[in-house]
Amino acid sequence: MSEESAGAVTATTAVVPDGLPVVQAEGLVKEFLGGDGGVIRVLNEVSITVRRGEMVAVVGASGSGKSTLLHVLGALERPSAGHIELAGQRVADLDDEAVARLRNRAVGFVFQFHHLLREFTALENVMMPLRIAGVADGIARQRAEHLLERVGMSGRRHHRPGALSGGEQQRTAVARALAAEPSLLLADEPSGNLDLHNAERLHELFSELARDLSLGLVVVTHNQSLAARADRMLTLEGGRLVATNGLGLEGG
Repeated sequence: MSEESAGAVTATTAVVPDGLPVVQAEGLVKEFLGGDGGVIRVLNEVSITVRRGEMVAVVGASGSGKSTLLHVLGALERPSAGHIELAGQRVADLDDEAVARLRNRAVGFVFQFHHLLREFTALENVMMPLRIAGVADGIARQRAEHLLERVGMSGRRHHRPGALSGGEQQRTAVARALAAEPSLLLADEPSGNLDLHNAERLHELFSELARDLSLGLVVVTHNQSLAARADRMLTLEGGRLVATNGLGLEGG
């Protein structure tokens, strides 16, 4: 990453070949062994395609497998059957080390709990993924400062998490998820612990990020306000995805 590109927060660094989806999954099955020794099928022949600039909301009852779907799409877990192409690469063809490298450069994660490192400032938290990736400190700092400005946290960049509100902590977590310039952003109940004002502010930010940074964004949520902002809303029920707002699963 050059110093010039480190400060450019208007478009994501493309790791997806032109014309290909950010993520494409076909026939995903995910099974777990139950306490009684039986097999529990959480995902059942799930197929979904997400493209750049598209925000997809996944809704469904608690325990329906929404988080599991995100973990499989983001290559945190391998499916029991089916296949995924992430950033143009077939995940099944990669060993664990190669999958980790792909995930680290192509996917950003935002969870319900921000998981910020409490001993570090907001700026240092956002810099952390770049430092781990071996990016020079000056470039990492420049990139982190631009991202914190992008999410409205520039004035709070030197504060530690304990001095930040819940909304500020979550916006810092979003900036951290974007540090490596991923193609795909996965968010799991990102506003679940926020009050109405901060939740709406975060929802607006997600809509802007998908559009302005050409991200593929998949968000799992119970919040109907956030789901309504998405280009597509899908419901996970019985292990299958069903289009909720009349738009198909394949994307544009």
